[in-house]
Amino acid sequence: MKPLILVTNDDGIDSRGIRHLVEIMNHFGEVVIVAPDSPQSGMGHAITVGDKLRLVKSDLFDNDLSYKCSGTPADCVKIAKHHLLKERKIDLIVSGINHGSNSSISVLYSGTMSAAIEGAIENTPSIGFSLCDYDPNASLSHTGPFIKKIVQNALQNGIPDSIALNVNIPAVSNENIKGIKVCKQANAIWEEKFDKRYDPYGREYFWMVGNFVNHDNDPDNDESAINSNYVSIVPCKFDLSSNKGQDYLKKNWKI
Repeated sequence: MKPLILVTNDDGIDSRGIRHLVEIMNHFGEVVIVAPDSPQSGMGHAITVGDKLRLVKSDLFDNDLSYKCSGTPADCVKIAKHHLLKERKIDLIVSGINHGSNSSISVLYSGTMSAAIEGAIENTPSIGFSLCDYDPNASLSHTGPFIKKIVQNALQNGIPDSIALNVNIPAVSNENIKGIKVCKQANAIWEEKFDKRYDPYGREYFWMVGNFVNHDNDPDNDESAINSNYVSIVPCKFDLSSNKGQDYLKKNWKI
């Protein structure tokens, strides 16, 4: 029996990235698409609570069952698993291909990775794919061989329970991609600033800007791999408990 593969994203069901990912997944199994009906970038792990959630069949993918969902990427995974496919076992969840990097700290803000992490919470092997190019018309042609290799390994060799893979693929350049590296998440952050601007009526508003700063000197991190023209894979877990934090509080707090 063919593996059942759920495909989702955060750029919306009509994005180029998800269409390319679906084409690749059709080489591996039966594909079902449940994706947001509009862009959901930066939504993180938000879910819809206290409001309606709509699921409407889509005709964007001729040979695959597809639905557009009014909710977030995490909603898409939840409603697919617990409603649409509740009588079936999903063998793999893939999210993307996102336009723009989701390396380092961006994994926390990413709707693409939150869909994959939701899959991991549900104990389903899950992968988020991102292209490190923010141009919505960026070339995707070079991503295929790497995605195929990673998916084939996931289906044949498995992913540890409760782990989602964060995969970032360098943009097209004059240099061939050197390979795939399993990495840690870089210690890097966004240093935000807020530009104060004015609308045509003279009312002020703010636009978030800023710079991405990498403080990590360890070469075994995803930013270093991407900058060296490798595809990076970071295994991510959703348990945010800190052993260091527990030890500190037990030792120093009087509670």
